[in-house]
Amino acid sequence: MKQDMSSADVAAVVAELSAGPKSIIDAKIGKIYQPANEEIRINLYVFHQGRDNLVIEAGKRIHLSKYLRASPTLPQAFPMLLRKYLMGGRIVSVEQHDFDRIVKIGIERAGVHSNLIVELFAPGNILIVDSENRIILPMNPVTMKDRRLRSGEIYELPEAQISPLKVKDSDLMKEFSRSTSDIVRTVATRFNLGGVLAEEVCARAGIDKSKPSKEATEEDASMICNAMHDLFSPLLMTGAGEKGLTEAEIETEPKSDIESKPKTEIKPETEIKPETKIKPEVGVEGEAPNLRPQHVKKEIKGKLETFDVLPFDLTRYSGFEKEYFDSFNTALDEFFGKKALEQIEEVKAAKKKEKTLGVYERRLLQQEGSLKKFEKEIEKNNTLAETVYANYQGIEELLSVLNGARSTGYSWDEIRSILKQAKKTVPAAQKITNIDPRTGTVTVNFDGKSISLDIRKTVPQNAQEYYEKVKKFNKKKDGALKAIEDTRKAMEKKAVAKVAKAGRKLRASRKKHWYDRFRWFVSSDGFFIVGGRDADTNEEIFKKYLEKRDLVFHTQTPGAPLTVIKTGGEEVPESTLQEAAQFAVSYSSLWKAGHFSGDCYWVKAEQVSKTPESGEYVKKGAFIIRGERNYFKDIPLGVAVGLELKGETRVIGGPVSAVRKHGDYILEVVPGAFNQNDISKKIYRIYADELNDPRFVKQIASPDQIAMMVPPGESDLKSQKPKRKGEKIKGEGEEHESQEVETELEDNGDEIEKEFEKNFGKGTKEEFEEKLAGKIPENKTGDGKEEKMELHGGKKA
Repeated sequence: MKQDMSSADVAAVVAELSAGPKSIIDAKIGKIYQPANEEIRINLYVFHQGRDNLVIEAGKRIHLSKYLRASPTLPQAFPMLLRKYLMGGRIVSVEQHDFDRIVKIGIERAGVHSNLIVELFAPGNILIVDSENRIILPMNPVTMKDRRLRSGEIYELPEAQISPLKVKDSDLMKEFSRSTSDIVRTVATRFNLGGVLAEEVCARAGIDKSKPSKEATEEDASMICNAMHDLFSPLLMTGAGEKGLTEAEIETEPKSDIESKPKTEIKPETEIKPETKIKPEVGVEGEAPNLRPQHVKKEIKGKLETFDVLPFDLTRYSGFEKEYFDSFNTALDEFFGKKALEQIEEVKAAKKKEKTLGVYERRLLQQEGSLKKFEKEIEKNNTLAETVYANYQGIEELLSVLNGARSTGYSWDEIRSILKQAKKTVPAAQKITNIDPRTGTVTVNFDGKSISLDIRKTVPQNAQEYYEKVKKFNKKKDGALKAIEDTRKAMEKKAVAKVAKAGRKLRASRKKHWYDRFRWFVSSDGFFIVGGRDADTNEEIFKKYLEKRDLVFHTQTPGAPLTVIKTGGEEVPESTLQEAAQFAVSYSSLWKAGHFSGDCYWVKAEQVSKTPESGEYVKKGAFIIRGERNYFKDIPLGVAVGLELKGETRVIGGPVSAVRKHGDYILEVVPGAFNQNDISKKIYRIYADELNDPRFVKQIASPDQIAMMVPPGESDLKSQKPKRKGEKIKGEGEEHESQEVETELEDNGDEIEKEFEKNFGKGTKEEFEEKLAGKIPENKTGDGKEEKMELHGGKKA
């Protein structure tokens, strides 16, 4: 997934900010905020358009945004100084430096000219310089081998690379002859394109991207040059009337003054000229380039997600799903801005959740976080080691130059001077970003990755350093996994001890619910399923609580509850459909008849009606089904009656897998020889003995309450001893391991009830409108004929 803007992205957004409907030329600057360490937000009043916000994140992005982070209570020093120099001023220019990830925003205030410089390459920076090109204040003061970004220093732009907008065949051949890598890597690094655009250039040129650069012919260079011009042609079209400048016109008509229109060209500069008076002629009335801003999407972990944002079409993404936008600023905001706010909300939710956790839960959360860090370090160091080997020859040449200089007695300052000269002959020397004389190491950048190299070691030895780190983090990972296992065992042990000691300390916490008079359960996936107990309650569910987005289940035989899955508009997984099917057949007349399995089907709510055909009559408890039906065959009968002791204490019933998910104690019920009252009393006595507190059990699970969870007819228990969470339970042909018991039994939370109230309310149909609409999976369908179904529900139990 894209993490920052490319040079082409910067060119496109600068073009939009310089002309067209998104232009900020002549906009008045309001207050400036710093909501995050590397981010500033500038309030703007745009002429004829109103207020807007320009968001700049150093090393990552710049665009107009509607997704704004909360402003800090106390402003930091950097935004306060920006207010001092810029607030009340007007923007007179927005330019990109030499197709690099550097944006210069010219500002006039009270006759004084300043420039806000944004560096969007890693690690990124934001600086304000005066009319003499002197740094007033950088966001991040930095000292590098050939650049100093500190207050009072003259700002120097990084060494310019060849712009793909002005590249010639001879430039390509020169770079290919000096490169030790393949064509795609050379194009990506020497022309400031990055991997994606470099591969696009090779694809459009029809060149094998893995071909060694030294084997490239003049014909290859010509084809690549034409492909570059074709790829970036949308950036060269301007609003200068009906005619847009071509690349050739840009080369043959250089401008000596910054009065050239920003939309007409992306003008390379080597320095900021304080003597130049900036008088932009392009305003909001100009036209933006012929861009096609878009999000590119693909399936990630079973979900269609955006993974790239582009200003124009790429042939390599021709088969992907895309979403187009009216401007590139909007596309960037929806990609970067929206995601940044979502990440903030996730962090807040995680912190809030952590405060409510117990000691073991908090420890487990920290251990899992450490495990993720170790896995990232393993992946990172593996990648760096492989990058060292991938650039073996270039790194070897670089180390040779440095070792030769040190062996002849040169100081590190003298070596820095040698490196400047070596850049002309040793391409790897261009990649050096830092030198540390104390440790004898240099930091280089290959393929967008920062690599630290010890000049006293060979290339394989430097790579081995990273492999050694991989081994170290693998050991830490193993330790973290063992610690996580120990913590989980301790949590389970504490939970079991808590239940054993509960005794009379258990307190009943019970609320009244609108669904108490029906049969109901919560599926293992969290969906709420409700069913009628007789003809009257079936009618009530149909009239009051059935929505168009719900699913309705019924058995093939009459005498079953009207079973409804409250989907909330979400996609219902197969496991929930299976549980609802088992619920429908288990509480139907099949149980009373002594069957051990049955068939049922589900339909959409809109297929269920009380309106008969002319001349027919539909009695109470019967409904008309129209359309196709989705069948479940040979569903085994079986329910479970459990006790829920966390949050709200109560008896729950339903399919075994669902009760196992939410109950702390579980007894499985199957068709047998005991009538409903006898089996209910038997279950009550077992639970009273197990918890050693008959009074507490009677409050939450009296025989009458248990009878409401048992199907009508004769039943028996699968086991005389209830299972608890944390114990393995064998059922339905496979083993299941239930989740751990919560450590705080007397917790005041009420998770299931909160979920019900949040999504379904207290008993009115209108309060079920909380969740978003979704698709419903279908199983085998029926023949689509109309049928009358009777849902008598039997005698109320």
